[in-house]
Amino acid sequence: MSQQNKGTAKRIFDAWNMRDLDVFDEVIAADCINHDPQNPFADVHGSDGFKKLAQMYLAAFSDQRFLVNEQIAEGDFVTTRWTATGTNDGEMLGMSPTGKSAVVQGITISRFRDGKIVESWGCWDTLGMMQQLGVVQPAHPATT
Repeated sequence: MSQQNKGTAKRIFDAWNMRDLDVFDEVIAADCINHDPQNPFADVHGSDGFKKLAQMYLAAFSDQRFLVNEQIAEGDFVTTRWTATGTNDGEMLGMSPTGKSAVVQGITISRFRDGKIVESWGCWDTLGMMQQLGVVQPAHPATT
């Protein structure tokens, strides 16, 4: 079952890359909760919430791509370490496009029931992305 769940978790990233968000309906349970604290649509459950999130990022980064670096499965859980790349060529949550590229790494933990994702937790380098886009200034070393 762990191998099957890993394949299903990877399908989310593959579908995102292919812009085939209908796949989300196949692999995400209707009552799925996304616990990503950076998700502005966290109150929308199931595949609809994931679709809204993907649509927002694809509109902001039309060339966005995910690379699945590795996966670890145990019991009903799959942890996926990933890298995303893209150029900010569209608006994102009221932020004008910067035209700059970003490379972001993150981890997604998915919990499965009956072959579908029922919960998801995401942790990714949001600050690093905003720094690469020039929206937030990078930290400078402390002086003594």
